[in-house]
Amino acid sequence: HLIMRIMDCVMLLFRHRLDPMAPDPDRPGPKPSWGESLKMMSQQGFLQSLQNFVKDTINEETVELLAPYLTMEGYNLETAKKVCGNVAGLCSWTTAMAFFFTINKEVLPLKANLAVQEGRLKVAMSSLQVAQVQLDDKQRELDAVQMMYEGAVKEKKTLLDAAETCRRKMKAATALISGLGGEKERWTQQSKEFEQQIMQLVG
Repeated sequence: HLIMRIMDCVMLLFRHRLDPMAPDPDRPGPKPSWGESLKMMSQQGFLQSLQNFVKDTINEETVELLAPYLTMEGYNLETAKKVCGNVAGLCSWTTAMAFFFTINKEVLPLKANLAVQEGRLKVAMSSLQVAQVQLDDKQRELDAVQMMYEGAVKEKKTLLDAAETCRRKMKAATALISGLGGEKERWTQQSKEFEQQIMQLVG
């Protein structure tokens, strides 16, 4: 009879349909849905479904429905080992799932908050990535302008150096021209004097 109770609990956890509620003529409590339990156990992959059971699907209503079974006399691993053999582990499993819910009830809000915070972090990281791309673009533009500025400064210095060189050359040329102008006057005067001397010699 205990194995029937255990399988009722398993079916409740999987949210499978139970027989309509009816009192058990043999013991206190509802009549077990043994026919439905046999159908579930005969399904291929039953053990796999136990291993992959999603514990977060357990809710308050399910635990309330489990409570009358879990508090029945003899619903424990020791008794189950004596009367149920290999199915005894399901007794501990159903009890553990109900206990998990009481713990998970406190953890679920934390998980939900974590999911929200992770979502915000993802959005923030995405925004940061966009900002980083924009910053990189502006940095490249700044680098290009900086290179242009440095080139302009270098070209200005080259032009100033060339202008200074030209200025010195012009100054030297002006001095030379001025000097040659003085020599022209002297040469002109000497030429006149030579002409006079020649005239005197001829005369």
